Amino acid sequence: MKGTVGELGEFGLIRELTSRLTMTPAVRIGPGDDAAVVTAPDRRVVASTDILLEGRHFRRDWSTAYDVGRKAAAQNLADIAAMGAVPTAILLGLVVPAELPAAWPAELMDGLRDECQVAGAAVVGGDVVRGDTVMVSITALGDLRNHEPVTRAGAQPGDVVAVTGWLGWSAAGYAVLSRGFRSPRAFVEAHRRPEPPYHAGPAAAGLGATAMTDVSDGLIADLGHIAEASKVRIDVASGKVDIPSQMNDIGQAVGVDPLQWVLTGGEDHAIVATFPSDVKLPARWKVIGEVLHPSALPRVTVDGAPWTHKGGWDHFGEAGSGGIEG
Repeated sequence: MKGTVGELGEFGLIRELTSRLTMTPAVRIGPGDDAAVVTAPDRRVVASTDILLEGRHFRRDWSTAYDVGRKAAAQNLADIAAMGAVPTAILLGLVVPAELPAAWPAELMDGLRDECQVAGAAVVGGDVVRGDTVMVSITALGDLRNHEPVTRAGAQPGDVVAVTGWLGWSAAGYAVLSRGFRSPRAFVEAHRRPEPPYHAGPAAAGLGATAMTDVSDGLIADLGHIAEASKVRIDVASGKVDIPSQMNDIGQAVGVDPLQWVLTGGEDHAIVATFPSDVKLPARWKVIGEVLHPSALPRVTVDGAPWTHKGGWDHFGEAGSGGIEG
């Protein structure tokens, strides 16, 4: 696509973006009206929203517009899955400068559409506004399909802690990119385009998960949310978490213990949940810890002791607490 967003104009841009979309059977009315209509057979709607700001959550010299679209959709759809719901739709709020090449938002929409297709959802509408920098706001919707939502507040002492998906891959990819490299490619791509295990959320609910969340801020930070909401302590066994050999190689090259990435690196959007100890978990779930009674120790410990290293994402924390996050 040639030209800029300003040359295309608001309505020309909207026409271009909506022309790239595909719908699902859940969408009764898609883009083009005052609002979309999406079926909610359960009569309850699970909703989540996030904002991605250029320079804070993504860099255009590191990620293509398509990458940003996949990432923006993934992080929101993962929130829906982490409630035990099935994603159905997303809405897009887009702020772009007038001089931005028109191809950029078009490719962004392609990424949103394709990630939605992975999760079984669709882009059903949104809004575009002129601004000084690129900002992508996503609202995701989901359906519980007659199951109760799995919150962060149900973990019980005696439960096991299990995870499915990747941990630390995005953080390792960020470390590679921040040093000017583009390989190992698998880790760089994990940072650019996370791959949440969407179906694992509803499946965990069916298995009897007592609490659940996706790993967006870092494993320790997100388990901390569960521990605080459930008023328990969670202990992670470091020897049970997977650290691939290539991640070890990256850690040696940049002088970082890869366990740091696994425990505190966010953006992988793995699903972590607590289950009663007698639940037989499928092979895709890896037990990495246990839920304990609260004590004088921190809410989350590693091998029975406080984790003293910095890490985890806090939008209003110190500048060094995280990298570019989405």
